[in-house]
Amino acid sequence: MSRLLILLLSSILLAACATGSVPPGDRFVRETRDLTESWSFRYDDDWTPEAALEATSSAWQPITLPHTWNQLGEYRIGRTDATDNRQGKGWYHRVIDGRQLDPDRRHVLEFDAVGNVADVWLNGRHLARHAGAFTRFRVDLTGTLDFAGENVLLVRADNSDPRPGSPTEHVIPLLGDFFVHGGIYRPARLISVPKSHIDLGDYGGPGVYATPRMLGDGKAEVEVLVRLTGIRDGQELAVALSDARGKLVAARTVDLGNDQEEARLTLSVANPQLWDGRADPHLYRLAATLHENGRTLDRVDESVGIRTIRFDPDRGFFLNGKHLPLRGVSRHQDYLGQGWALSREDHERDMAMIAEMGANSVRVAHYPQAEEWFDLADRYGMIVWAEVPFVNKISFADAEAAPKLIANARTQMIEMIRQNYNSPAIVTWGIGNEVDIDLAFGRLGPKADARPLLRELNALAHREDPTRPTVIADCCEATPGDKVDYLPVLTGESDLMGYNRYFGWYYGEVDDLGPHLDMLHARHPDVPLSISEYGAGGALTQHSDDPEGRPTNVTGRPQPEEFQSWWHEQTWPQIRERRYLWGSWIWNMFDFSSRIRKEGDATDINTKGLVSYDRRTRKDAFFYYKAQWSDAPVVHATSRRFVERADPVTRIKVYSNADRVEVALNGEALGSAPCVDRVCTVENVRLSPGLNTVTARGNFPTGAVSDTVEWRLGS
Repeated sequence: MSRLLILLLSSILLAACATGSVPPGDRFVRETRDLTESWSFRYDDDWTPEAALEATSSAWQPITLPHTWNQLGEYRIGRTDATDNRQGKGWYHRVIDGRQLDPDRRHVLEFDAVGNVADVWLNGRHLARHAGAFTRFRVDLTGTLDFAGENVLLVRADNSDPRPGSPTEHVIPLLGDFFVHGGIYRPARLISVPKSHIDLGDYGGPGVYATPRMLGDGKAEVEVLVRLTGIRDGQELAVALSDARGKLVAARTVDLGNDQEEARLTLSVANPQLWDGRADPHLYRLAATLHENGRTLDRVDESVGIRTIRFDPDRGFFLNGKHLPLRGVSRHQDYLGQGWALSREDHERDMAMIAEMGANSVRVAHYPQAEEWFDLADRYGMIVWAEVPFVNKISFADAEAAPKLIANARTQMIEMIRQNYNSPAIVTWGIGNEVDIDLAFGRLGPKADARPLLRELNALAHREDPTRPTVIADCCEATPGDKVDYLPVLTGESDLMGYNRYFGWYYGEVDDLGPHLDMLHARHPDVPLSISEYGAGGALTQHSDDPEGRPTNVTGRPQPEEFQSWWHEQTWPQIRERRYLWGSWIWNMFDFSSRIRKEGDATDINTKGLVSYDRRTRKDAFFYYKAQWSDAPVVHATSRRFVERADPVTRIKVYSNADRVEVALNGEALGSAPCVDRVCTVENVRLSPGLNTVTARGNFPTGAVSDTVEWRLGS
């Protein structure tokens, strides 16, 4: 078959895939079988693989994927039976019918993630171990499958608490203010490919990697690397790029030789439509198709965005040559009652809320998140800080990182980068978070210095991906409080820097943040700086008439919702005014589980979220940022959950991006309140005994928007 015909067929198939159909009579050889159903589960710390294989059906509980046995976090004081914080071994059992599989193909089991250490057996034979809760891994079953009958698949997921001698002793993270859930908590599938195929053994990556570059004449090129296996003479690789409408914009075909392991091609794009963040997240579709004698052997499709990024220590972040201050949030991957076992709909709900608030960036803290999440970031145009789970701790004693831990961190770094290399949303690779905190407070001695491992990860990230800079999130440089004299400075160990700062919450005064940042900028003038975390706790059922008086307990109870709102009102302007910052991320978008937390009105929940753990309630602070960041009309009367009142004299506060709002109490106008920096207040309002209704109304070019709250004053 001629190359012209191959390219024509590739473009037709590419357009067909873009519309969700395949031309009649065509059949891609790569087949994917979803493995959601027909699993059985048992949590048992004492079982052996032999015991699991011999167990009768009555010993197992039927489940579907995704699945975790853990549920942590309750909005109450103390735990109930709803909490399952067991850490240990969970066993999964499933039968694979070999009679449905072609013995002439390779059959690879793919897990998007298993927490935290996974062991896989087929028919009693141990095939693989994967250490790390957040990245995809694959297991080739071919040589062990019985194609004449049933095959017993056994998976052990172990999320034992990291400690000396435990199975997770050398698996990052060793520590963190979040709970590592156990189980096959992301989807799994069985992939069947011919012996010649686009490589499935590349650290869980797609095997197809695109590096777009803008050229000086306004054109672009996309360098494509395809990793291959089982290649024979006479085979060809066709690569085609289409735009979001399915129109073919570039294509090439190359001949392949016997045992060739990779192919590199360059595609030219004459008039590229740029991936431009929230303004225009345009995605191209890249298809790599392996042919032999005109027959399709294998194909991989990947989304690709063409864009440029730049970071300046004085002017911040630039996307496609335009200055773009990154105003973002951090996100943990858990839900109340579900733990880490999320559906695509859960991910979509989270991303839609973040977009609703007006954010343009997400820091995925503190680990790689689901493929669906990065896909959504690409489609929504969210700028992403992705991060390897090197968090808080490098050892359990005054010692440097163990060789096994270093090897694990390196593997997890490679997996994260290769699996997400093609995402245009990702602009930086995080190599560590608060890894100096043990040293800072004297919990470990000077030998437990994270810098040698950070340097390894920094160099590794640049080898894997020379196009994106690295970043560290620091806890402790120059913050208030007594710290050891051997505390290392981490700024400069990565290309970019992030500072986790909580002035007015854990230390100092809220107004100290701006001067502190200016000092760091003067100290490190050549390093682009950002605020990687800032936030304060807010309980939905705890309230205060006087949040400025700080009637709050930052590590306990109470944590009034009004204080969280006031704290953000004081903090965000200080960040916004410092244009040298390339970004900032609120900690956190959603309340999340943490077994070290007993605070606010919750147990095992970090209450710093702008939205509740179950996603049902947007806290007042959410609307403060929506008024600051969103173009949508906003009028939100605050303290709506502070219903029962004891003081007859109060303040009415409204968040709005209108110039002013009209405020009424019990139907009587209180006048027009100017919105100063999106905060509109009426002071010294006297409530009547019983039920009081407050109404706020703002006028916008699209029409009026109003909001109402009700408060009850006791007699």
